[in-house]
Amino acid sequence: MTCLSTRLTVRALAFAGASAFALSATPAAAQGRRVTVVPYVEVGQSIFADLNRGDVLTYSTVAVGADVSANTNRVSAQLSYRYERQISWRDNVGDQDINSGIAQVAFKATPALTLAAGGIATRSRADIRGAAPGNVLGNVDNISQVYAIYAGPTLATHAGPVAIGASYQLGYTKVDTPNGGTGVAPGQPRLDYYDDSISQTATVSAGVAPGAIAPVGLTASAGYDRDDAGQLKQRYEGYHARGDVLLPVSPYVAVTAGVGYERIETSEKSPVLTAAGAPALDANGRYITNDASPRQITYRTDGVYYDAGVVWRPNPRVNAEAHVGKRYGSVSYTGALSYQASKSVGVAARVYDEVTTFGQQLRTGLSNLPTSFIAARDSYTQQYNGCVFGTTGAAPGGCLNDVFQSISTASYRARGVDAILTASRGRSTFGAGAGYANRRLYGDNTTPGVTLYTIEDQSYYGQLFASRTLTPVSQIDGNLFVDYYDPGILGSGGVWSYGASANYGHAFGRLSTNAGLGVYSFKAAEVDAVWSAQAQLAARYSF
Repeated sequence: MTCLSTRLTVRALAFAGASAFALSATPAAAQGRRVTVVPYVEVGQSIFADLNRGDVLTYSTVAVGADVSANTNRVSAQLSYRYERQISWRDNVGDQDINSGIAQVAFKATPALTLAAGGIATRSRADIRGAAPGNVLGNVDNISQVYAIYAGPTLATHAGPVAIGASYQLGYTKVDTPNGGTGVAPGQPRLDYYDDSISQTATVSAGVAPGAIAPVGLTASAGYDRDDAGQLKQRYEGYHARGDVLLPVSPYVAVTAGVGYERIETSEKSPVLTAAGAPALDANGRYITNDASPRQITYRTDGVYYDAGVVWRPNPRVNAEAHVGKRYGSVSYTGALSYQASKSVGVAARVYDEVTTFGQQLRTGLSNLPTSFIAARDSYTQQYNGCVFGTTGAAPGGCLNDVFQSISTASYRARGVDAILTASRGRSTFGAGAGYANRRLYGDNTTPGVTLYTIEDQSYYGQLFASRTLTPVSQIDGNLFVDYYDPGILGSGGVWSYGASANYGHAFGRLSTNAGLGVYSFKAAEVDAVWSAQAQLAARYSF
């Protein structure tokens, strides 16, 4: 592992522009096809500098990968995958392997039935508190490799005036334990290490539009959610059913109200305890489950919930709605906005409030991403953890920051707001994303040495991305970000993280080159800011 991971320990949401390199490496002939497959090999050289200490680390990279896209009458898909081996020139700093990629596929089996699938491989912060500052070079604490996949069908059809919808999704998430631990300062409570989970959701609905059989629109829906995690055999199970009424009050505005019943329960088993009364850990630092222990309830809600709101649709390109109601035992706010200013300019925003798990939230976030996106990743850390920008105004993309602010096995109530913008004009492409995420963790508060119950963490994030094609064979792009993490744990202060990077790519037929530069900083509570810089030169051959 190289000291490149220092920046990861304080920020797993970096999303710098290697898109210039990826796009310029695509042969011109391949770009004109409806199905494009571009495998490649790449070698590079990087230098990392600790600007506080003046220490410098050099390392080499060898990578193989592929960029795949398809846009046919039935299939819309994109995949970008890369395996990279980083080789340090310093004996006391270890080498590392990095898998990174993202994929989205939609197959229209029939006019009414769509099959969708997707996946992600990335690295992310394991503990929102971040690694303890001071150990800069070679610090690999608090970073976990994350893998997730999902698949499922969606049905949208009609029976006379009744619109019928149904969907099912099955997902799997796997997280490696953080290298070297989380780097949390001594005396602070330990958080759990996520292992894996299988999550699934099924929904069904039937509705009629206003005026079809009544002056108001009517919808009935129901759903089932389940998530089974490996750590302490934690389980999330939820059912819900509700009815909604939509009343138009003008050609562009309607009011809506709904009421439903839901039951959500999360539970876990106890860990095996040592003779000293501490939880026993396996070789990976995870709790060893006591299979004979009774299942303990960590969260439960059972009863009626309701909300009311307004829907505004002044034209086919604008859709906005806002709702307020009572759910999860308190006031709940939700909403959404989509605006397609043109074919190449789009904005999307949402206000959310849900009880969920890491596996469920990641699966949902992935499934909401477009099937055509800018294949950009952090050219130094090779990860997809920030905003994924779409290529059209109709599907501007989405941000995964709320999912990856930290990784916890415990279920939690997730509330927040995020927004994303994507725009293309001539040879230039722009993207912007921002948001706020708050999570209230639910867990067993009786496990010795573990504090989870009532912990409330939060984060703020913002990102700017720009890319410009200079010539048919050259491109430049850049990225700016700022993040703030507040762990909400006594004795753990907030962490600020900043960064800027730029890349220039030039293609010589199948051979392309890339040059990049990045500057990064993080500032923990009562600790001086840590500054670092990184430069990279790489060459890629595309087959």
